[in-house]
Amino acid sequence: MSEDPSRAPTPVILGIDDLRPLPRATRIARTSGDGIRLLHEHRDRFVDELWLDHDLGGDDSILPVLTVLEEAAFDGRPFRIGTIFVHSANPIGADTVVRSLTRWNYRVRRATA
Repeated sequence: MSEDPSRAPTPVILGIDDLRPLPRATRIARTSGDGIRLLHEHRDRFVDELWLDHDLGGDDSILPVLTVLEEAAFDGRPFRIGTIFVHSANPIGADTVVRSLTRWNYRVRRATA
């Protein structure tokens, strides 16, 4: 069955956050490992929005996900993401994420979820 051309496609909104519900997200990962898997599942698709929390509970953080995004950009194949929103309550961690991803030409914004 073909898609109705008069309907806009559903935006792809991914979230990586251990606690927040992120009601606009189409998929949510609760750990950095699940977040990396989620990104790889969408590797060849356009992601409209990616919501990132810095602290993911216990010793887990968004840093392994950040590494995947940075390495992809370094290799000349950045993930195709409209906007990355960083909504962490950790201001120093959030600033690190924003600076790192901005350096690799991702469109990044600080936000509240």
